[in-house]
Amino acid sequence: MIIKGASVFCEDGTFQVKDVFVEDHKIVATEAEVSDKTVVDANGYKLIPGLVDVHSHGACGHDFCDCDVEGVKEILRFEKAHGITSYCPTSMTLSKEMLVDIFATAKEADGIADGARVIGINMEGPFIAPEKKGAQNGAYIQAPSAETFRACQQASGGLIKLVTLAPEMEGSVEFIKELKDEVHISVGHTTADYDTAKAAFEAGADHVTHLYNAMPPLNHRAPGVIGAAADNNHVYAELISDGLHIHGSAIRAAFRMFGPERIVLISDSMMACGMENGEYELGGQKVFMKDRKATLADGTIAGSATCLYDCMKIAMSFDIPEADAIFAATRNPAKSIGVYDRVGSISVGKEADMLLVDDEYHLKQVF
Repeated sequence: MIIKGASVFCEDGTFQVKDVFVEDHKIVATEAEVSDKTVVDANGYKLIPGLVDVHSHGACGHDFCDCDVEGVKEILRFEKAHGITSYCPTSMTLSKEMLVDIFATAKEADGIADGARVIGINMEGPFIAPEKKGAQNGAYIQAPSAETFRACQQASGGLIKLVTLAPEMEGSVEFIKELKDEVHISVGHTTADYDTAKAAFEAGADHVTHLYNAMPPLNHRAPGVIGAAADNNHVYAELISDGLHIHGSAIRAAFRMFGPERIVLISDSMMACGMENGEYELGGQKVFMKDRKATLADGTIAGSATCLYDCMKIAMSFDIPEADAIFAATRNPAKSIGVYDRVGSISVGKEADMLLVDDEYHLKQVF
């Protein structure tokens, strides 16, 4: 396939009008390498990388924790249709036995032609602080356990790329040191102060789970996780840019604090994403969604009902520069879980995951 005349988003953050050549699902350097000469006329459109969502629980009425292979396939179809071509189904705080069964469904569901690629799994819990559990089920919280993690990783076929922990939990630093070369470790759902978070990052944690949410706020005398993460240049910070979880000013502040290279836009979407207002579930708990705002019965925000593509557009509406918003939904998440060699940019040798959009970011075609 040959995509002709598109304004292509390049690795340096510029748009350049050029042709893109695809052979056997990969981007190649020259037309001579292409056996299928089908031409897509992309003149007047932009071509950006397929989006990479590293934190999403579900969509279209299905949840990863339903432990339903067909349900996961439906989620993957929804994601691809909305421009997310690489996807990390994300778990909740549940028992080890339940998680083992859930993680096995991801590898079974991957590989459908009309769905997003399962690029990894995000294990959000059960190693979290009860005080900051948010919409997680506190009954299943446990201290960080390498044995529990490895049992889940074995069940997943090695797909787990991220695991969240609260660094104030007993055994956290030991867990980080033991597993930092096996999985990316994210600090989140935590009451940690600056020094505790700093120790976690120095031990090898390199990610923050939904910055601002489920952690102490940034305070000038107590900067907490946010300050510690900003001070450690190897740490990526997730942001839920749905216009509900975080004020636009705080989104802009995060991009300034961390720089456009370290912000990872996520959806944190749950099964209500793409659905009508009504009652849904998240981790076995009832969730009520109205006008994209999903909450538990007590009003606690319970994930989002906005896909990553819309989160990227909302970030742009908050005056985040176009290139920075695209990088935060493509390059940065891919780098944060170690898959940038495969996806996250329109580059020779990578998967040919691309989105054709107009100047207003109406999605025209998904490759």
